[in-house]
Amino acid sequence: MDRKTKILIICQHNSGRSQMAEAYLKQFAGDRLTIESAGLEPSERVNPLVVEVMKEEGIDLSEKTPQSVFQLFKKGKLYNHILTVCHESEAQCPIFPGITTRWYMPFQDPAKAAGAHEEKLAQVREIRDAIKEWLLNPQEGTFSYKDLIAR
Repeated sequence: MDRKTKILIICQHNSGRSQMAEAYLKQFAGDRLTIESAGLEPSERVNPLVVEVMKEEGIDLSEKTPQSVFQLFKKGKLYNHILTVCHESEAQCPIFPGITTRWYMPFQDPAKAAGAHEEKLAQVREIRDAIKEWLLNPQEGTFSYKDLIAR
């Protein structure tokens, strides 16, 4: 039986913020946590800008496929922690059975980046860096994967 702490990261389309947070958590926590991400209205693919800026970090998201929160719910998946990383999904997220701690940390939507390609990349890098900073140096009273793997 898998006794690892299970984490689900949710955003609207599972094409940007949640994918970045999932990738970083997997990188930082290794195999000590079970980590998934999903969206309320999943896109067909991960945002190409997100794929590009994560590749700069040595993380390949090109083969990742967004998935549905509701499909995970229907499968009876259980999570110890639900992290919501966008404004749009917090109120719409289903309540998963069991004892689950919910964390809310909204970030800007990479899909809303505007301007020329390099300007969009700069905006998505800012979002990426904010997510990474939040995970590496959480503020007191917010989600800390470090506390989970220290147990």
